[in-house]
Amino acid sequence: MKAEQSQSRRQVQSGKRRLWPLLAVNFFMADMQSGIGPFVGVFLAERGWATGLIGTAMTIGNIAGMLITTPIGGFIDTTDHKRAMIIVPGAAVVAASSIILLSQNFWAVAISQVATAIAGAAIVPAVTGITLGMVGQKGFNRQNGRNQAFNHAGNMLGAAASGLLGWRFGYFWVFMLAALFGAITVACVFMISPALINNRAARGSKEDDPDHQPSGLTVVLKHKPLVVLAAALAFYQLGSAPIVTLYGLSAVSSKLANGPSFVATIIVIAQGTMIVSSVIGMRVAEKRNYWWIMLVAFLVLPLRGLSAFLLSGWWGVVPVEILDGIGAGLLSVAVPAMVARSLNSTGRVNLGQGAVITIQGAGAAVSPALTGWIAQWMGYSPTFLICGGMGVVAAAIWISMRSAIRHL
Repeated sequence: MKAEQSQSRRQVQSGKRRLWPLLAVNFFMADMQSGIGPFVGVFLAERGWATGLIGTAMTIGNIAGMLITTPIGGFIDTTDHKRAMIIVPGAAVVAASSIILLSQNFWAVAISQVATAIAGAAIVPAVTGITLGMVGQKGFNRQNGRNQAFNHAGNMLGAAASGLLGWRFGYFWVFMLAALFGAITVACVFMISPALINNRAARGSKEDDPDHQPSGLTVVLKHKPLVVLAAALAFYQLGSAPIVTLYGLSAVSSKLANGPSFVATIIVIAQGTMIVSSVIGMRVAEKRNYWWIMLVAFLVLPLRGLSAFLLSGWWGVVPVEILDGIGAGLLSVAVPAMVARSLNSTGRVNLGQGAVITIQGAGAAVSPALTGWIAQWMGYSPTFLICGGMGVVAAAIWISMRSAIRHL
């Protein structure tokens, strides 16, 4: 009996040792993945850019990322070199961030946003695939929850450090921090042995049937739960994606806050909340399905828009970003797990992840330009209410189509 317990403890310890590089990748990739992205809006505003032009440049990047996400997801399904799909895009983000520091020409900024968006489109499904390949479908929910908690913690630390460096020394040091995080991420990726990644499990093929062939590409288009999920997320992102940028621009333009420190505070509060909500979401999902988790996330957005409407500057940053953290933290756990569970045994999990991100990204792609021009014409406060209303639309889709997705 003692021998069996000792062997069980050794297996648990061995599992933790082989998974810690994956957790480290999730922690450090957060700052590398976005580069100086969260600070781009206030950086350009301080250099005389109008909100409409800032939103347009970001939208160009978002559209490029949206278009490439599904093909990249399909490629990740087929490749055995999944680690490279983190390393190469990560280096591209660091390079793209340097362009903005060197030139504030519109097309230079737009190109940098395109490179950042494409890289981000590759990194997320690559990490999902590696996680599935290391722990399988049964262990995915818990490991994905841990991944997200570490990712949010990395975002929080990176944002706090970036805000301090940007405030004291300038945006160049924000870029240097992103480059440092990128180098550490690459080192951690190399610590994940390719032998630990089961490439059949990584794409969602049947793990106990080596002869099972992946389903055709049309399985994603015909999968009703996936379509409903993606449609609801598109409306959610249409409202959620621009609030951080607009809230920061509102405070900076009103002289209510310093740009880097204010944006950093927004991110720190949101990411700190995401750590808690992602862990709670993981625990709830083990006892109930993901439908309720998604509904709560959607309904948080109207409250967030209303808070941004009523409160400005430092007065509103805490409630607005706590609500952001609750919604985004729950979604970060629920969405990858729902896709993985829905497409289990099809061999197209990462393609499905890419497809959902693509449709979801359609909302995020349009929102900066749309809300940027609305804010320029109508003011920030009405725009926040419009953004919050998108959460009501997402929740309505989710409730009305419950029969198609309640089993997930």
